[in-house]
Amino acid sequence: MDVLGQIAEARIRDALARGDFDDLPMRGTPLKLEDLSRMEPSLRAGYLLLRSQGYAFEELGLRKDILRLEDLFAACRDGPAVDDLRADLARARLRFELLVDRRADTAALEYEERILDRLSRESRSSDDG
Repeated sequence: MDVLGQIAEARIRDALARGDFDDLPMRGTPLKLEDLSRMEPSLRAGYLLLRSQGYAFEELGLRKDILRLEDLFAACRDGPAVDDLRADLARARLRFELLVDRRADTAALEYEERILDRLSRESRSSDDG
């Protein structure tokens, strides 16, 4: 165990000895643990954080598809492929919005989209120059 881990463990033992944890709500209630053994350990914390904020795994997959389609669309110049990508992107965005609308108001979604668009533009401009 590293030094920070040892310090944390020592402070937890001291707090237990003082009784700092005796009056916590739900003390003695078993934890409801989710089986995440099939998920990569490096992804578990992020998954739990997103899920606790109301994002479903399907939404995350759709968001990934949207970002991939946006990158493909940006790379295309013209032709029939652009029209197909535009239609696929519109369908993916609509499905995503329908899923998210169940959990959040549309103003929050528009704000998120603006942030993601800006980050995407900044990422592309840093890649170019």
